[in-house]
Amino acid sequence: MVVEELSDEAVDRLFHALADATRRDILRRCGRDDLSVSRLAEAYPMSFAAVQKHVAVLERAGLVTKERRGREQLVHTDPEAVEKARRALDELAAAWLGRIGRMAALLEQAQEETEDP
Repeated sequence: MVVEELSDEAVDRLFHALADATRRDILRRCGRDDLSVSRLAEAYPMSFAAVQKHVAVLERAGLVTKERRGREQLVHTDPEAVEKARRALDELAAAWLGRIGRMAALLEQAQEETEDP
């Protein structure tokens, strides 16, 4: 599956990043306000290093960017990348809806053929 401007690998990275509840929460938090990695770490019952790893997964997927401001690294959600993920999901949904429609038509045709004398 390829969304027009995304490779299969990029889509895999997006879905992998979004598969984890902590990463989705980090994405939401950083969408509302730019937060430092240390500030993010305060919100979770895990080590600073674990939060850094979650942020790195999001960054590799292109969902967030980090900007150094003094001693802090601020994490920004990239709304354009989130939109790409939405389009990838929309494309998957359209493909499955098309398949379901074709299956329904085949079942209807089969039912009509069995009803004809």
